[in-house]
Amino acid sequence: MFIPEYQNPVLLQRADPWVYKHTDGYYYFTASVPEYDRIEVRRSQTIQGLAQGEVSVAWRKYETGPMSANIWAPEIHFIDGKWYIYFAAARTTETQDGLFDHRMFVLENASANPLEGEWVEKGQVITEWESFALDATSFNHKGTQYLVWAQKDPSIKGNSNLYIAPLANPWTLGAKQVMITTPEYEWEKIGFLVNEGAAVLKRNGKIFISFSGSATDYNYCMGLLWADENADLMDPASWNKLPEPVFQTNEANSQYGPGHNSFTVSEDGKHDVLVYHARNYKEIVGDPLYDPNRHARAQVLTWNEDGMPVFGVPVPDAKQEAKA
Repeated sequence: MFIPEYQNPVLLQRADPWVYKHTDGYYYFTASVPEYDRIEVRRSQTIQGLAQGEVSVAWRKYETGPMSANIWAPEIHFIDGKWYIYFAAARTTETQDGLFDHRMFVLENASANPLEGEWVEKGQVITEWESFALDATSFNHKGTQYLVWAQKDPSIKGNSNLYIAPLANPWTLGAKQVMITTPEYEWEKIGFLVNEGAAVLKRNGKIFISFSGSATDYNYCMGLLWADENADLMDPASWNKLPEPVFQTNEANSQYGPGHNSFTVSEDGKHDVLVYHARNYKEIVGDPLYDPNRHARAQVLTWNEDGMPVFGVPVPDAKQEAKA
């Protein structure tokens, strides 16, 4: 069987990449931009073509207020006939006790093509605590739309845990949230105690949630949760967690800190594709958050006989042809 190979990086300086293939045949892409000041949406009929694809600025940050700083990790979703973007924003770039003050917000667009029309602010996603919250993602299972996100529980040490709740509408929780993972293994706790950047993939009778852990330097890596498709997703006991990371730095391939992924499918629809960011160097000057060179990358995800995903290792950058 032909397995597509993508030339990495797919898109330079785009961290936290989110790719969604719509029924119109287009791949829609959004990600954190290095300036953290706006939300871009672009589209292409191929994954490789996203760098040259159509691009539109969906939204820009405010000068002041709760959506004026560090616009992070937008995701674009198509729910009940409309487009939605989930993103995190803060009042300031300053931290308090090591934490930023991000909250989660939602935009809505009723146009068939989300590069057109108007993006309307639907407000903040209100959760159990008024605390650091980010990286919202959404999925539908058996007719229920769910939200999964990262948040700081004021009573738990660390930066963020992952939570799930059903949605009453795309910007409103419909029930009390429950925690499905907290940093517990050493690979989730390097630099910071972090579980964030969730992405959902439904295959082989299971619901998989990948997530990222540790600081955003070369220690950043990905873990995996899963639940049976017939389990109660709101019962934390339904969720299993692998004790080892599934995707991490590979020095031989010069790929450092891979993570904050999304899942999509290949152009022929026959393969699952892992989209993620990584750097091609290890040493960073200053705060890794402000190093712009987390590039968006893609590679095919395979499966083992037990129906579990095989992430492999981050593939090396494509060799660039020498210019005369």
